[in-house]
Amino acid sequence: MWLKYGVDENGIVMCIEDITRGKTLLKCPYCNGDLIAKKGKVKEHHFAHNEETCRPVANRDFPTLPLYDNFNIQLSGKDLQQLKLLWQEYGSKNYPISFDLISPGLIKTGMLKKNIYLIPFSYEFSDLGKIPIGALELSLFNKVQEPLLLQKLLKIELAFEHAKHKNAPDLAYRLTDVRLYRTQLKRILSCTLYFLEIQTNKGTLYKIGVTTRPVIKRVAEVEKDLINHYKTVTINVLGSWAHRGNIELYFKHRYKKFNYPIGSLTEYYKFNADDAEIAMRDLQQMSPKLLSEVEIDVLKEDSSLIQIAV
Repeated sequence: MWLKYGVDENGIVMCIEDITRGKTLLKCPYCNGDLIAKKGKVKEHHFAHNEETCRPVANRDFPTLPLYDNFNIQLSGKDLQQLKLLWQEYGSKNYPISFDLISPGLIKTGMLKKNIYLIPFSYEFSDLGKIPIGALELSLFNKVQEPLLLQKLLKIELAFEHAKHKNAPDLAYRLTDVRLYRTQLKRILSCTLYFLEIQTNKGTLYKIGVTTRPVIKRVAEVEKDLINHYKTVTINVLGSWAHRGNIELYFKHRYKKFNYPIGSLTEYYKFNADDAEIAMRDLQQMSPKLLSEVEIDVLKEDSSLIQIAV
């Protein structure tokens, strides 16, 4: 878990993905320290302190969106490996899983659930357990993730209210937690997810992505990127889904074996006809996003209201 947000001189929260690498004019939202944008090819893109790292960032004690860019659900490496093996041998074939094959960690984290209809009882994959291996359909992924997003917001806001009531020493940090989390939530709710079919002189490609602008404007940029690699490029928008910025990274996780990087362009995929139809159906089965009152309030919030804890 890395710090991916800094604050500019006007108090506006900026995401690492919108910043060029190297020294920045941004400040840490927790300590007001100067930040450097680390955007290499090995580690996740993140901000680092120019000098000593403050406690919340050093301890990685700041809020992130559940199941947004980390799908291992805090499993140990050993448990994750076992989960993958169990899926390969049992889950993918809908075979029951005997209790003696399961580590306590997989049950404790909710990766597997009892099948009480079998005697003797056995276990099967839960919806949550299918996420680390990318086996859960996009529509079901939304049903798992969306309540977690709002539950965490409530938890963070209650922690702030408690600190405010007690006038606790960490009140400023709790306020920053609230602001950072709401900013992250606003970012994904503001985005439209799109899926493109791209005909080139070398074959058919597909692209998943998100944008806060009209999709047609993003399509023009995609065409400009690809024309440097192909003689002909024709783009067809297969679909777009408002307020579904949460899905982009899980789609990449779920369909990573089809990923087809083109130079530095990494959001492209090569599907055969059947797999392309499966991916499209997966997207189409998502229900339209209906915003709750809380989400509407988050979208209306002015990001310049962010306060730096000093």
